[in-house]
Amino acid sequence: MAKARIPNEQELNWLTRRAVAEIVPEAELVQALKAGKHLRIKMGFDPTKPVITLGWAVGLRKLRQFQDLGHTIVVIIGDWTARIGDPSLKSETRSMLSEEEVMANSEAILDQFFRILDREHTEIRRQTTWFDDFKLTDVVRLSARFTVAQMLERDDFANRFGTNQPIGLHELLYPLLQGYDSVAIQSDVEFGGTDQKFNILVGRELQREVGQPGVAGNGQAVLLVPLLVGLDGTKKMSQSLGNFVAINEPPNEMYGKLMSIPDSLIGDYFELLTDVTDEDVDVIRESIEKRTANPMEHKKRLAREIVGYFHSRQDAEAAESAFVATFSKGELPEGVPEVPPPPGNGTFKLAAYLAEHGLAASTSEANRLIDQGAVEVNGVKATRKTDGLKAGDTIRVGKHRFVRIAVA
Repeated sequence: MAKARIPNEQELNWLTRRAVAEIVPEAELVQALKAGKHLRIKMGFDPTKPVITLGWAVGLRKLRQFQDLGHTIVVIIGDWTARIGDPSLKSETRSMLSEEEVMANSEAILDQFFRILDREHTEIRRQTTWFDDFKLTDVVRLSARFTVAQMLERDDFANRFGTNQPIGLHELLYPLLQGYDSVAIQSDVEFGGTDQKFNILVGRELQREVGQPGVAGNGQAVLLVPLLVGLDGTKKMSQSLGNFVAINEPPNEMYGKLMSIPDSLIGDYFELLTDVTDEDVDVIRESIEKRTANPMEHKKRLAREIVGYFHSRQDAEAAESAFVATFSKGELPEGVPEVPPPPGNGTFKLAAYLAEHGLAASTSEANRLIDQGAVEVNGVKATRKTDGLKAGDTIRVGKHRFVRIAVA
């Protein structure tokens, strides 16, 4: 197999330091990179929703950097683990998704990966390729490799066990299934967020047991990226929490959402989601801390960088112009998308209407937004009883989402 290009010192520092929380074992991975060893680098994604968020983009951008050196990127579609639900950082058992839900979500996200990765040099592998052929004996043998005590070393499991919160037996299988993926595709390195360390180390251990050397003879190396905090400023960006920016959102919507992040996250977003130099990021962090610059200007630059990356520089400039016109001059943005009119006979539920047309993640989320006063119709705050919408009416959800009701 052809060797990968050897990075220079500046590239090596960028690969192993920028947007990297931890590497295990770091010395072996650096040695492999300096030797030009071709690596199979894995990262798994559970299609629990039909979108890829900026939180996922942190790891995907790092994968692309390794891909540009000639390494093989293997993206695992977790169409089995998604049915269980990743218990990482969870305080309660998640509802299991149906096979149909997972399949629909996985089909929706496939093309989105290639907004970041090079399509021609990426392997897309589905867990069903190997797990659909598993028999009960295979599951029992895999489970026998680890003890319950080892599983309870995970903080989230330990916390739930200590507070008498239920832990489903199927949840204990999740790290084993994710770990087996590494055996199935013979990975040299696995990427993941810091919440995935336990699961990835399980894969490293399984590889050792079957004699797969990984990057340096002892199973796969582990490269952990920081978790991106969502728009709420407190919790990890998550589709289920609704605090996310999708990488395929329209430019204006993406720009507007990024302008809504708390000032405390500006530096982290620059570091994890842009190619702005480390020196510039340090200056930005310092100016925010010491209040020597208006954070709004940093946010505008951040939004331009990210929108420009996923769309184009022209789209970013147009989105900024629309944002300024909307929020500084009180105008409606150009090109407001249209939605079909609500049912003409009888009353309808506004929350269900918003959820149906993608203006909220769910009906309950829409009701929460309405109750918070975050939904307006023609500039007037809506209530759960709002009715009588007609063609030409404008609905605003949050600070930056506008739609206009089309003519029937």
